Amino acid sequence: MSHPNGPSPAATRPRRLRLSVLLLAGAATLALSGCSPVVPMDPAVDASSPDCAAVVVRLPDAIAKDTEAEQPKRETNAQGTGAWGSPASVFLSCGVPAPGPTTDRCVTVNGVDWVIDESDAPNYYFTTYGRTPAVRVLVNNDVVSGTTAITELSGAVSVIPAEGACTTTPAD
Repeated sequence: MSHPNGPSPAATRPRRLRLSVLLLAGAATLALSGCSPVVPMDPAVDASSPDCAAVVVRLPDAIAKDTEAEQPKRETNAQGTGAWGSPASVFLSCGVPAPGPTTDRCVTVNGVDWVIDESDAPNYYFTTYGRTPAVRVLVNNDVVSGTTAITELSGAVSVIPAEGACTTTPAD
């Protein structure tokens, strides 16, 4: 016989338990997802390029993996981008305009040429040279080595075919 004011207390226990479990699971999900909010970024002009899609799917899960300075990959809100660290200290944008001839330092790392802009130290900008679309990486060098970051990103970036290379002029 049912209770005149609704289900019996014994009948509501399983329902309360399920509700409690669902609420607890929801709270845990919110708490864990709150640890790493999405990194806001603006997409580059050519971020929708198929070459950029090929780069993004090859990005590493961490920069400086297995070191004290390890920077885990973060979710971003823009196409053709990547970010690492909490707070983010390495930012990648694919689809930026390719740099023209420059007197800035240019280095080759794992077969990828990078132009280095150190004018905003300790934030260093590394832009691929001789690849279209170009990839720009911003690294906070106080947190992780720029050399480490571009070394670990060069594998993903190398899927964009090289059309040119750094050159050096011998000193007179």
